[in-house]
Order: sequence, then structure tokens, then C-alpha cells
Amino acid sequence: MGHPFRHSAGFGKRIEYWIIGRMLKEGFDIYVPLVDDDAIDAVIRRSDGSFITVQIKARSESVAKGNAAIFSVISHELREDYWFVFYSERMNMMWIMSSKEFIDESLQNKSGKWKGLRSIRFNGRKTEKKSGKVTEHCKPQFIEYVAKDFSRLKS
Repeated sequence: MGHPFRHSAGFGKRIEYWIIGRMLKEGFDIYVPLVDDDAIDAVIRRSDGSFITVQIKARSESVAKGNAAIFSVISHELREDYWFVFYSERMNMMWIMSSKEFIDESLQNKSGKWKGLRSIRFNGRKTEKKSGKVTEHCKPQFIEYVAKDFSRLKS
């Protein structure tokens, strides 16, 4: 009975390590902080000796239909050499954005409980009239950020 909570509670950390493992397979030199109190999940040393920081965000396949790639309540201000890796398990899709791209593309709450926090919805949804089946797809304006590998983080 305790497994569903443990599964959902550990999902983000499991995906972080899975993505970091994929980066390692691509030859990245990666450092993982022991404490995540500055929204940094990984530090990457590039081949030129410079460093970038990465925040990994993930959505599980168990989220409500139509919400496969919605990332919300994100506190963020522009940072140099800072990147986001977003992953949707149900869509099996990953988006990579720089800090500036995220700020340019995300929405910022102007009022209310979450004032100042940001959100981004990578997926659109379509409901088939006959079957009522909901399908999710990447919104066209975000296709340029879809990533099959981590080459954007190398340069």
C-alpha cells in the first residue's frame, strides 16, 4: 500500500539520475550537488573548461490526461550558464532551454498565491470527438527545444 506514494515521491529523483546517466553516456563530465537548495541538479564541465548548471524537471506518465508536459510553480530569475532539461514520461519527450529561453517562453503569474512564479506548457491536447480519447502533442512553438540528445549543452 505504501508503494504508490514512494513511487511518486521518488519519481523526480529517479528521472534526474536517469537523465544524468544519459549525459554520462554522451561523455559529459558531470558533478552532482549533495544538496539542491539553489535549483541545481547537475554541474557540467564543458570541454573548454567552462561550467554550466542544469535543473532537471520531469512529469510522470500518471499525471492527468492533457497535462503531460506542464511545468509550473517554478521560481526563476535570469542566470548565466544555466539550463533547464524538461522531460515528459508519457510523451517520452525532452526539451532543453537556456535560462533566457525559459524566461522568454514561460508565463509568470502576476497575482495570487503563486505571484512571480513561472509555468510553461509544452504540450497541446486534442480530444477525438467520436472516442473521447485525449491525445497530447508538442506545441509547434516548442519544437525547436525538443532534444534527442544533450548536444545543446556542449557549446
